[in-house]
Amino acid sequence: MALERSIKKRIRIILNKYRSHNLYVYMPVPGGYGESTLDYLGFLYGHGFAIEAKKPGGKPTPRQKGIIERIEASGAVVFVVSDDEGLNALDDWLLLVVKTRGL
Repeated sequence: MALERSIKKRIRIILNKYRSHNLYVYMPVPGGYGESTLDYLGFLYGHGFAIEAKKPGGKPTPRQKGIIERIEASGAVVFVVSDDEGLNALDDWLLLVVKTRGL
């Protein structure tokens, strides 16, 4: 769990870079009520995205894979982040959205 916590800290650092661009991010708190979702849900200039943080080498569970499929089917982008490659992909996508201002 500590390794996943480290990935989440690095995700927050990236997300905080885009706060001035009216980035909206929600981190659901699992509590056994309602429907399960991924670790982060967000919007930037009309583009929806979700992030599932995993420890290095970690993979989504079957339940998470189903949620990822549903989110992607809606047209939103999903990032499964477990290493520098995933962090860079998230940062690159957010920067692209900012540069194009959602167009």
